[in-house]
Amino acid sequence: MKRAGDFDVAVVGSGFGGSILAAIARRLGLRVALVERGSHPRFAIGESTSPLANILLEQLASRYDLPRLSPLASYGAWLREYPEVVRGLKRGFTFFRHVEGEPFSAAADRSDQLLVAASPDDEVADTHWLRADVDHFLVREAVRLGVEYLDETSLERVEIRGGGRPATLEGSRHGRQVALSAGLVVDASGPGGFLSRALGLRVVEPAAFPPTSTIFSHFTGVARCDAMAVFARDETPPYPIDDAALHHVFDGGWMWVLRFDNGVTSAGFMLEERAVRDLDLDGGAASWRRLLERFPTIAEQFSEAEPVMPFYSSNRVAFRSGIAAGDGWAMLPSAAGFVDPLFSTGIPLTLLGVERLGRILESGVTREHLDDYGATTLFELDRTARYVAGAYAAFGTFPAFASYSMFYFAAASFAETARRLGRSDLAGKTGTTSERR
Repeated sequence: MKRAGDFDVAVVGSGFGGSILAAIARRLGLRVALVERGSHPRFAIGESTSPLANILLEQLASRYDLPRLSPLASYGAWLREYPEVVRGLKRGFTFFRHVEGEPFSAAADRSDQLLVAASPDDEVADTHWLRADVDHFLVREAVRLGVEYLDETSLERVEIRGGGRPATLEGSRHGRQVALSAGLVVDASGPGGFLSRALGLRVVEPAAFPPTSTIFSHFTGVARCDAMAVFARDETPPYPIDDAALHHVFDGGWMWVLRFDNGVTSAGFMLEERAVRDLDLDGGAASWRRLLERFPTIAEQFSEAEPVMPFYSSNRVAFRSGIAAGDGWAMLPSAAGFVDPLFSTGIPLTLLGVERLGRILESGVTREHLDDYGATTLFELDRTARYVAGAYAAFGTFPAFASYSMFYFAAASFAETARRLGRSDLAGKTGTTSERR
């Protein structure tokens, strides 16, 4: 058996959250292993940032002396510094309400549309991340800082002893057995990932959230809405409507359309069980076509589109681990649970988890710190689930959805403003530890 080494921290999963956390731990002078089952570049979902996500990136880069991370926090800086790392322009959140079987009508009073500007210009705009490029970039950055990176490594066992004693992880890499030890094990391997399986953790459905299914892929040839007559406006919108996280919403679900600068578009449906009906999502392209047929205007937008990768689907998307941390281990929020990509909450929630674990590594890992981290992570996932469930309930009455969504945008704007003013404590009051438990 090959001994990979003894480490202070072992991060399992080299997506953006795992790689950033590994880089932070290394900047703190710790011995860090980053373990990846696959290899980069590779496809990953979760592609749209927000103003809160970008201020978190800026602050992590500043606090831990990671200057090469900073350009990822805005579209203009990214385009100048890393033009080879593909991204897309996100000026805001665009929503159009559709009725099954009917073409979009563009109501005169705009009661079937909602545009929420997130930035005043392209320079400081948010971004869509082509995750294959971004994750690959970040794992290379972690390696450059001295993180020990083990890709194509299948971990099979973990023994977490707790009480300050190191955990041991065992698996195989390129046909050879591998073992390593670490004082703290962090799971960044995504929903139902390594620790969830290895520790046999209980999985529950997020509180009050309806069961949902999804089907998605990447495409070329997707028409822009602002080039389609039905979306024509008699005034200048606050931003180009397609340079955004564009949402087509309808009773029972919604669709995302995210554009990258290389001509590729990420698109997918999120559907309640009642909206799926007898649709077989495993049917791939055939399932996709049947969904498009339900919404004539969306079908027109995708009439010339061609998938550039296989269709991915799942009949049960949302999940939540029963526990997110313990003595000697923790999960990033992306591994502890997932709710829904509506409102682009995934990246900021993960970065909040990275920030909290970074502070724990700074001050010293204790069971109390990890318990508090775990409780906060699950509290935020549950609150997100409850809020997004309300949005699903309002899809059928678009004016109600538009009003309801303002709570999210007001809260997100407040959190970003508080952080920029150096008062992040004002936006961090998510209940006492006892309330969260």
